[in-house]
Amino acid sequence: MQAEEIARRVITLVTQIAPDVAAASVLPDVDFRDQFDFDSMDTLNFAIALNGEFGIEVPESDYARLASTNKCVKYVQGKLK
Repeated sequence: MQAEEIARRVITLVTQIAPDVAAASVLPDVDFRDQFDFDSMDTLNFAIALNGEFGIEVPESDYARLASTNKCVKYVQGKLK
């Protein structure tokens, strides 16, 4: 799967979890927590959403690797290989 497709799907998930966030405003290199105050519950919901979207298990120890769009893309690509 291409990085652009993963990024698009990740941003869609982020906007579902944080509906006040506009997809166009998501900065790929900036942590979600810094951009729109993602808290621990949002991170948990995001990990669950990634599981549903991509069929990958995300252990709690990997949550830091999901902090931004670019980090998520790299993480998902690694899991899908």
